[in-house]
Amino acid sequence: MTTLTIKINERSKKGKAFLEFAKTFFDEGKDVEIIESDSKAVKKEKSIYSEAFIKKIKKAEENIKNGNCITIDPNDVWGSLGLK
Repeated sequence: MTTLTIKINERSKKGKAFLEFAKTFFDEGKDVEIIESDSKAVKKEKSIYSEAFIKKIKKAEENIKNGNCITIDPNDVWGSLGLK
């Protein structure tokens, strides 16, 4: 068995083409396999979470970064929401 280590510029036209070729070629059989990869283009796993859920989480993260959130006091929930 032979092990190759290659470095690919995934932003170049040839790099993208090679990664697409490699992805299809390696997915079909067990004769050749990718052992380790830094690239998300080749090693892309399907998430167990739905796209809608992921979008909601990312939106919430952005709101927290921008300070668009409400801090709730567990001892006075209604008061911290302005409903008292």
